[in-house]
Amino acid sequence: MNQTDFVANFGGIYEHSPWVAERAFDKEPTLTLEAVTMALAREVDNASHNEQLALLRAHPDLAGRLGIDESLTDSSKSEQQGAGLDKCTREEFEAFQVLNTAYKEKFGFPFILAVKGWQRQGILKEFQRRVDNDRDTEFNEALAQVHRIARFRLEDFFASNS
Repeated sequence: MNQTDFVANFGGIYEHSPWVAERAFDKEPTLTLEAVTMALAREVDNASHNEQLALLRAHPDLAGRLGIDESLTDSSKSEQQGAGLDKCTREEFEAFQVLNTAYKEKFGFPFILAVKGWQRQGILKEFQRRVDNDRDTEFNEALAQVHRIARFRLEDFFASNS
């Protein structure tokens, strides 16, 4: 696979951050799930703090503008819908909005959770728990969640292309 194809296939794995795939290609990863997962994750882990922060900030708010915001990637829409975030009650939606605002004001990036396997009530509880973390803890947790999201997306890619 050439670089153009590699970036076309994997450039969206990390939300709005094709630089991850561009850098990983230079390391010539083998095209297996494990190799691509590790190559992409390594580029994120080796990125500068500012690049990591930009990556976190590229993620959408949970239940924020689902179905409204054109900037949401198809993957983000699908993941959030799979967790039922498109079916929030008025109270749940308002709770998400309050938490999204408080979280971003405190940490400077949106709350990130790999929502696959979660439902909205559990997500709300996790959101409420994590908003009390300190910034370093939450920055590291957000990066870990970004890696989980990437892994799920890569699993889907490899399953549909095998």
